[in-house]
Amino acid sequence: MDGPSSGGAAGTLPGVERSGSWPVRLGEATTDGHEPEETARMWHVTLSVSGAEAPLREVRRALEQLAHDHPFLLTSRYANDHAEIRYWEEARDLHDAAAVALRLWGEHRSSAGLPPWEIVGLEVIGRETYRQRVAEGHGPAPVTPVGVHPY
Repeated sequence: MDGPSSGGAAGTLPGVERSGSWPVRLGEATTDGHEPEETARMWHVTLSVSGAEAPLREVRRALEQLAHDHPFLLTSRYANDHAEIRYWEEARDLHDAAAVALRLWGEHRSSAGLPPWEIVGLEVIGRETYRQRVAEGHGPAPVTPVGVHPY
């Protein structure tokens, strides 16, 4: 079950801000006693892209620009022919989070100067799954540095 009571210090994850009574599920009352219209949840997204080789400096600069334009990006790793972006997405459900992720690279290709690479992988997982993976040693370490880094 994803939610603030599913482990972690006060229901938080590194890099994930929580305010007030968020997230609230359908059927639960908010702090003012009213039922919310929609439920927002956090999803951990890993987007992998690949394509023709590009100069490393240009790839790094483009990923840094993307991170500047969209501060929700946690970590980007890159090489001259592929990259991986990890971030948290707030969305109603997995389908919405995946749809946003699948548009990210193409919609920001021009503004950030991203290489004309294609999406070759997408993983979207809920907070509880992310926590389980980290606890079992299968996810990214909580101390993974935020920012843009070479492979």
